[in-house]
Order: sequence, then structure tokens, then C-alpha cells
Amino acid sequence: MGCDLQHTVHGYFDGELDAVRAAEFERHLEVCDECRGALEQIESLHSRIRRSALHESASPALRQKIQKELGLGQETSKPRSIRWWLVPSFGIATVLAVFWLALTLVQPHTNSAQITAELIDAHVRSLQPGHLTDVLSTDQHTVKPWFDGRLEFIPPVADYADQGFPLQGGRLDVINGHNVAALIYGRRKHVINVFVWPEKNSAALFNGSGARQGYNWLCWSSGEMSFCAVSDASLADLRELKDLVHP
Repeated sequence: MGCDLQHTVHGYFDGELDAVRAAEFERHLEVCDECRGALEQIESLHSRIRRSALHESASPALRQKIQKELGLGQETSKPRSIRWWLVPSFGIATVLAVFWLALTLVQPHTNSAQITAELIDAHVRSLQPGHLTDVLSTDQHTVKPWFDGRLEFIPPVADYADQGFPLQGGRLDVINGHNVAALIYGRRKHVINVFVWPEKNSAALFNGSGARQGYNWLCWSSGEMSFCAVSDASLADLRELKDLVHP
């Protein structure tokens, strides 16, 4: 059976993990031959690609064509800052519009995908022995006060044992560079992490649901808080829990 953290190797190599997760994964590398071997393979492949020089410089003809399209002509002695005045205003407006549209469409999607990956990684990490809870209790009056002083906000905490979602405890976690609360619920033999943080810290978070790496996720906002439930339980179970949290 493969290591549950092997999917984190690429994120670690690309520098996408925050400081806390990177440090935890480095400690994991010390004892996991599988992840260490996967990292060495990635580093070796990266080195071979760099040495192979798989690139090609633009030809003089292509450079001239681009200059012509931009209205720069063959003038090469003028400072680059002056050349912009030679670009037709319509061309500048078009370039800026395309650039803005690309940022608008691509960046939110990238951020959302990154946050989703972080949420699932945090859920998987919590399933390791000793990582699930910082405060182990089924009493909401014990779990909720525990967060006081540890976060800049107090998450809403309730026990839904009568509805089939017993509270198991809570812990601190880090998502998208911000400290968040993680509330732990059970569902039959499944564990559900409900991550909670202020909406002001979740500009890139989107409301919706999906599945990744065998785990389901469901994100929503209510009032001034953002929530995301992650589990290998069904999406139907996650929606049922959401309706209990915010009927």
C-alpha cells in the first residue's frame, strides 16, 4: 500500500506548502523511504530537463514580426520607455483588457484549486495517529471555549449526535496562510473535518462541492464565516451536516 502523503511530494518540491506543512513533511521524509524516493526521482528529472536545454530562441524574423505588429518598426536605438508611445492606443487597451480578463478568470480558479488541495491535505494529515484533535471532547461547551485565545475568532460549535453526526473535538490548522478552526464530527465509521475561518480571510474561497483523491468536499459561507467540510463520507452526508450547521 502506498504512503498516504505521497501526493504531497510535488507540492513540497514546487514550494507550494506553507511553513508548517513543509516542516511536517520534512520530518515525514526522514522516516518514509517511499516519499523520499519519489522526491529524489522528481529532483533527478528536473535536473535532466535543465541540462537538456529544451528551449529555442526566437528567430530574428519572429522578433521583427512582433515589433511590426506592435508598431515598433525597426527603431532599436530609442529607449524602451519611449517605444510605448508608438504603440496604438487601441493596441494598448486590447492588451490590458486581455491581461485583466486572464487574471479574472484564471487566478480565482488557481487559488480555489490550491485551497481545495490544502483542505484535503489537512484532512488526510489529521487522520494520522495523534493528529486528529487538539481538544478531545463530545461536549460543545468544552470544545468551543478551547479556541478562545488561540484564534482571533470563536467558531460556532454544536453536537449533532442525535442526528447522526457526533462531535469528537477540535484542533487548530493552517489553510491558505491563515489559522483556522477544525471541528471534528463522526459519521458512522467516517471522520468529517469542518474547517472554519472568517470570511474576510477567504477571498479565494468559492462555494461549491467536489471530489478529489477519493475525498469529498463541500464549501459554503454564512454570516461572517466560511466553512468547508472534507471527508470520505458521501456528499449527501456532508450536505446533511451543512444543513444542521446552518438550517
